[in-house]
Amino acid sequence: MEQNAWYRYMIAAVWLVNGLLCKVLGLVPRHEQIVARILGSTHAHGFTVAIGIAEVLMAFWVLSGWRYRWCATAQIVVILTMNVMEFFVVPDLLLWGRFNALFAVLFMAFIYWTAFGPRKKRDRRPHA
Repeated sequence: MEQNAWYRYMIAAVWLVNGLLCKVLGLVPRHEQIVARILGSTHAHGFTVAIGIAEVLMAFWVLSGWRYRWCATAQIVVILTMNVMEFFVVPDLLLWGRFNALFAVLFMAFIYWTAFGPRKKRDRRPHA
């Protein structure tokens, strides 16, 4: 199995765990509290589940490898947007407070590297 596939599996696992376990199944109530604080408590549960489903779909997109550079760009935009909001609005609910931003930056860098980083020589062939 190629190395890039393993990277995709690791990235997809993050989306799957956070989406399915933390949000859809509600195993980490803090996620719904974050959504409630940002979007309001009236529909926080529904929004949390919808966000979780979107994260599960992101995991499948990552695994598919389809238009992977578009996928990586979408992931980076989503992670950046989410973390900027959380950094300013709900730092007290984050697992590591504002320090979460460091992990987000590292994850975004890893995603960027898997999609846009150096390629093996055989990948650099000009397309016919």
